[in-house]
Amino acid sequence: MPLNFSAAHSSRVTKRSPKVPQLKRSASSPFPSFNQRKPIKRSKSKPRSESKPEKSEPGNFFGEKLDDVGLATSLVTDLGLRDVAQVILYTRTQMFDPLPERGGFSSTMIAEILNFRKSLPAVVTAAHVHALSWSPTVTERDISELLKANILRKLVIPGRGTGGSALGEGLVFFEDLETMLGRSDGVDPGTKDRFLDHLRAHPITSGVAATAFSSTDLSSLKRAGFLTSFTPGASTQDTIGGPHAVSMAACTSISTISKAASGSLAAVGGEGAVVEAGISPSLRRRSSQSNGPLMLQLALPNMGPYLRLLSTARTHLICLIRNSSFREIPLHLLRERWVGGVPNDDAAAQAKRSRGEFAGVPPARTKKWRQFSGLCFEWVLAECVGSGMVELFETGSVGRAVRIV
Repeated sequence: MPLNFSAAHSSRVTKRSPKVPQLKRSASSPFPSFNQRKPIKRSKSKPRSESKPEKSEPGNFFGEKLDDVGLATSLVTDLGLRDVAQVILYTRTQMFDPLPERGGFSSTMIAEILNFRKSLPAVVTAAHVHALSWSPTVTERDISELLKANILRKLVIPGRGTGGSALGEGLVFFEDLETMLGRSDGVDPGTKDRFLDHLRAHPITSGVAATAFSSTDLSSLKRAGFLTSFTPGASTQDTIGGPHAVSMAACTSISTISKAASGSLAAVGGEGAVVEAGISPSLRRRSSQSNGPLMLQLALPNMGPYLRLLSTARTHLICLIRNSSFREIPLHLLRERWVGGVPNDDAAAQAKRSRGEFAGVPPARTKKWRQFSGLCFEWVLAECVGSGMVELFETGSVGRAVRIV
């Protein structure tokens, strides 16, 4: 039996041999002996010296104001427009865009759009005519000559906005006015002849004296929409109580009203409360006589929808410009916003539609057609430029641009 397998060898106390250190891989860092430290946690607040970059607005495509080379003198694109009559005819024909063939319109929507366009009066604002003219002086001279010759009639639109947003005056051909009056069934033929004769005798004035016609003629013309009530120079004090009207508090006792039963006539001041406050027929008659005879303003049927369409379209265009930085935007971008992102009818869009892919929003779902019945962009822009709400200027790099005045 060998000695290395004896019990003496197995019971012998031995020391543990030190472990051989493992070979370490070479570190990729050139300084492996340096101690590594964790990054220092800094506070979220930044020093004041560092300026936070400004976030660009949704409509800020350029980051700075556009270059202003000079104002655009006129919006005329047709060189054949030489006088006011041609400008008025051109404005009326270019008011609406034609219905697209593939716009997603239903038969009901098409009928509503066409009927609405047909019902509007053939009137053009004076601001639109000035926007398409080269010289304001020559335009005013031509308008006055056409008025004296009974070719045009001027319509004054009071109480529709203030300052540059006011709609101002409208121009209509006398032939169109005569045609609309002839189609009116609520006016007698004799009243029509007397009304036209009065207009021919007073070509410049836009108002009609109430004493020129009988009460029956005036009521029929008002119902037909050719006259509206308007008193020039009348104020709230003249129409309500007159200059000699006294305060309601001086005529009505608060203690008497408080003691009256609820819902009774005494709770509102009694039977003569209105007369005691100064609103009496004698005072109203006296104030109207002091200001002159009652004047009626010349109007056209369905002027309300026309004015509502015009005012809402101008307001919408101004809102589109305000969404851009510096309240200015290139003209082609503004046109795209007005159209509503409708794709062009090119070969690529037709190929997408044939494959059944999404080719953009259909025109029938845009605000231009749902609310404005396809109102032309150039027409609304001319209205805003003529009224002084916006101005058109040349940039020299991106073409023309529009900014709010």
